[in-house]
Amino acid sequence: FFSLSMVEAALTALLSLGLLLSLAQHLWTLRWTLSRDRTCSLPLPKGSMGWPFFGETLHWLVQVSSLLFSRAALESYMPRIQTTLRRELWAWCGVPGPVSVYSATKALTFRIAARILLGLRLDEGECNELAKTFEQLVENLFSLPLDVPFSGLRKGIRARDLLHEHMEKAILEKLQREQPGGQKDALDFIINSAKEQGWELTMQELKESAIELIFAAFFTTASASTSLLLLLLKYPASIEKIRQELRSSPGLEASSWPECECDVDLSLEKLSRLQYLDCVIKEVLRLLPPVSGGYRTALQTFELDGYQIPKGWSVMYSIRDTHETAAVYQSPPEGFDPERFGPAWEEHRGAGRFHYIPFGGGVRSCIGKELAQAILKLFAVELVRTVRWELATASFPDMQTVPIVHPVDGLQVFFYPLPPSCGQEPETAHLLSVF
Repeated sequence: FFSLSMVEAALTALLSLGLLLSLAQHLWTLRWTLSRDRTCSLPLPKGSMGWPFFGETLHWLVQVSSLLFSRAALESYMPRIQTTLRRELWAWCGVPGPVSVYSATKALTFRIAARILLGLRLDEGECNELAKTFEQLVENLFSLPLDVPFSGLRKGIRARDLLHEHMEKAILEKLQREQPGGQKDALDFIINSAKEQGWELTMQELKESAIELIFAAFFTTASASTSLLLLLLKYPASIEKIRQELRSSPGLEASSWPECECDVDLSLEKLSRLQYLDCVIKEVLRLLPPVSGGYRTALQTFELDGYQIPKGWSVMYSIRDTHETAAVYQSPPEGFDPERFGPAWEEHRGAGRFHYIPFGGGVRSCIGKELAQAILKLFAVELVRTVRWELATASFPDMQTVPIVHPVDGLQVFFYPLPPSCGQEPETAHLLSVF
């Protein structure tokens, strides 16, 4: 009876909240409708009358997101991402013992998001500390709504406040040093787009936008990067095939280290020519999608296996099960096989729109998927050109799938540098300096 009463109370609270939100929106619209000038025959403008985070605001956010991950924007991020990846791999080679890959890739993706997407100047200590704080925030997102000492909610709130405090300081420093026509990053796109709309974003809005951008690039990209390294370790033949493809691609065959005079040599156009690498990335995301599933709302009643799913129901879909059971992937039925995404697969893509959904599907698919795939391709190229890696444990770890796919032990790996093709090996101390 106690549990039933708790459920009833929760449902009542949710229903009351929904009714209050609906009433508030209608009263908001009525307030502005009643303010119309009745001596004028023209209608009021269409829209939601500025209802917060709905209507016009949401459309602007979607437009800004598409700018952040446009091809031109992605191309501008590429050189700094490649340089960061090179330095990170060399740092891993300098670790005397095994590297916990999942932890290391989380630190790496946080650094990419903070320094490259946001343009913030953070030293190694700040980056590592903020990455841990951000991880604590994410781990407590779905806590019980009880703000008491030692609760998940209290930990999450404390982590959020710490992040906002550090972000405000870093954003103020960024805004003070901005030069017209300088290097643009994702935060610049947000600020400039808002100004074009006649809006001046508050510091609170800038901090929240920064946190959202980091969230988009943090856990899922770290998970996919770890899975990529793990599967290449399991199937070394694919490493050699990637190297062969690089050797056959002019300008991409040589390995290079940050201290040598080699130019950053990768671009979106060059990456698009690496067809086998593209197949490898697709197969990694098919076998080990970072997120196992998601939720959608039925927009209309439909039939599923003889049952009706009424309009308005929330439906959970499984990305992993979809990839495992789709008919197009049944030959070969299981295992790591990048060739399944070769030319023959391209011929069958039209057979079903949603048999490959590592980033979700439809209008609500991940808007940052092109950036994620570019990072994974850059990571793979730098891996096979500059290092070799060995498993530090007796066997491969099991994978945990909730909330994000990752090895239960973090994936313990030894890294060793391959001979560089030019210059001398860089000094570790210099590589760990502020980027």
